[in-house]
This record gives sequence, C-alpha cells and structure tokens, in this order.
Amino acid sequence: MALIVQKYGGTSVADAGRIRNVARRIVDAHERGNGVVAVVSAMGKRTDELLALANDVSAHSHPRELDMLLTAGERVTMALVAMAIEDLGVPATSFTGSQAGILTTGKHGQAEIREIRAHRVREGLDDGKVVIVAGFQGVDPESKDVTTLGRGGSDATAVALAASLGADVCEIFTDVDGVYTADPRVVPNASKLEDVTFEEMLELASAGAGVLMPRSVEFGRRFNIPIHVRSSFHDGEGTWVKEETMEQAIVRGIAHRSDEAKVTVYQVPDTPGVAAALFEGLADSGVNVDMIVQNVSHDGTTDISFTVPLVSVDIAEEQSTKVAVAVGAGGVSIDEGIARVSVVGIGMKTEAGIAARMFRLLSDRGINIQMISTSPVRISCVISGDEAIEAVRVLHTGLGLNNAEST
Repeated sequence: MALIVQKYGGTSVADAGRIRNVARRIVDAHERGNGVVAVVSAMGKRTDELLALANDVSAHSHPRELDMLLTAGERVTMALVAMAIEDLGVPATSFTGSQAGILTTGKHGQAEIREIRAHRVREGLDDGKVVIVAGFQGVDPESKDVTTLGRGGSDATAVALAASLGADVCEIFTDVDGVYTADPRVVPNASKLEDVTFEEMLELASAGAGVLMPRSVEFGRRFNIPIHVRSSFHDGEGTWVKEETMEQAIVRGIAHRSDEAKVTVYQVPDTPGVAAALFEGLADSGVNVDMIVQNVSHDGTTDISFTVPLVSVDIAEEQSTKVAVAVGAGGVSIDEGIARVSVVGIGMKTEAGIAARMFRLLSDRGINIQMISTSPVRISCVISGDEAIEAVRVLHTGLGLNNAEST
C-alpha cells in the first residue's frame, strides 16, 4: 500500500460543489488501497477576506491575533472535506496544524516548521481513515500560540508531512495543469513541462513562478519526496518535481516577478564595515534582501543597490537611511517600478553562452539591465517593470522555448 499526501489549494475547495469533487478524488485514491493524507487551504479568497476584515476592524498590527483569525479559514475547509468524505462511506478525521503535531518557530505570519510529531496522523491512518490536515499553520511549542507559515504555506505543510510520514509521493492539486516554460497568461504558447529537478524548481519558484512555495520544494529536495503538481479539475498528468530528470535541458523555463523594489544607498564611504552595518541592520529588522550590486567610484565612495520585497520597502528605507546618516553617505533612493526576469535550466551548468544570448536578446529590444545575479542554474536581470512582459516573451522565443514539447 502506498502512502500519498495530497494538497488542495483554495480554488480547488472554493465552494460546496468543489469540496465534494475533492472528497471524491480523495476517496478514489483511498479505494485504490492507498493511505491518504490531504492538506487543505482556506476556501477560495477566504484568507484575503479575513485580512480585509481585520483591516476594517483595526488599523494596528496584531500579529498573534491575526494568526488566530487567519487559521480559521483552513479549519473550516478541513471539517467540510471530512464531512463530504464521510458521506461517501469512507471514515475520515480532521486535524488542525497543532493537532497534527506541526511545531514551528514563533514568528507570527512567517513561521517556519521545526519538527512534525505526526502521532495522531499515523494513528488515523492505522485505523483505516483518511486524514485531513489544515494547511498553512502550526504551533509554537514554547508559547503554545497558533502560527501561520506565510503565503503558500499549505504547500510547505504538505511536503513536510510527506517527509515526516515517509510518503511515496506528495501531490499538489491546483488550478493549473502543472509547471510551464513561462506563465501561460504572459506567453500563450508556453508548454507544460513533464518534469523538472528540485534544483530547477527551487530557482523557478524563488524567481516568481507561483506554482509552488520555495520552502515546499526545499523540503522535497532535502528528503527526496517526489512532488506531482497537477490540476484538481481533471485526471491528466501534471509536472513531476524530482531529484533527476531524463533530459538535462539547457533552459527549462522563464520566470518573472514584479513584487520587489530596488534600494540604493549612494556615495557610501568605501571602507570596511559599512556593508556589514547596513545588511546586519536590515536582517535585524526582518527584511529579506535578494540581489546586491556594489559600484565603486574613483572618489573613494560606492553605491550599494539591493532588492527587497515591496511589503518591506518602508522598513528597508528607514533602516538604510539610519545607516546612511551614521556613515556619512549621500542618501537613499527607492525604485518600486522594477521587475526581475530569470532564465532557469540545469543544462546551463555545462553550456556556455546563455548569459550572452540573454543579454543580447534584451539589448536588441532596447531593454536596459539594471542588476544581474546568477547561480549555476539561473540568470536573473532587474529591468524596468513596464518592460517585464515584453522581456519574458522575447526570451521565451529567443531561447527556443516556443519549440519545447508539451506533455
């Protein structure tokens, strides 16, 4: 008997009819002789509705109470799915994140999973039941407070549970058919990929491909849990995310994101310790910094540019200004009108010239590159935000992805 962990996103359980469809899919897997654990998200846009309600009630920050509020959405779904499964003649039981033994750090809104003590989940499976677990949430074992894992946290819940239980596969059911060579809403002829490596998927997810949460991919890679990204609306094959693939594609896909800002601290004294003071302060303030570029001039100063999430730009500006004043820098500038476009492919490890082709394709369209960062399987460029769509389409065509075979 195989053990399967499934995850159903908000669109998959958006209303009563879809919840019944999900229940039938879960029961089908159970009746094929599998043990099934299903992780569920809040229905439809329920999380956004709860956030809006909280903002209407209070203009202040209440991290603990917000987590208490937001986790209610998944609790509603888990109970309804369990009811629908029971109606189909299969025993089911539902657990909150804390009941399922998901222990997290205490950072409300962005908690990380420390450990899973899935005793009750195992007991439910041993009793022949389908187990439903509320995604996106856990509990801080020190404070005993409920916590949430951030946007996309149900993906992390599912893959972490699969790792803890030693599952054979983790199926991520969503409203798309799988992972594509680019966002199909931007590139209509983008192709669905049959498989991608964990390394490629981690880069694609971090670069803006919204199909999977990066932390969920990291769990899959760390514990070698195959992830099958597939549609909840039909039974067709999706995209497999796994350790190795048959083909070492040079370029696997193009990803983009427009939810970042560029911060520049200019005319910084070019002396040891300044960069450390800047980025230590940002880290202490909880700001995640991504791309960093330093340009040294001939007058003994330097400009330091870096990207941060748009949601953190006010804190980043405040912290950067403090450091700028302290070290006698020229000042701080903020550019919220940027986008990041990334080319990803494991074959780039051994294939020379991809960066040159990427830069030439953008140059020929008059698209200026502001910042560049690379990894062994990714090249990312920061460009003007209003040129992002054109850049994705140009790169998708120019790097041969229009001819990629769909599955």
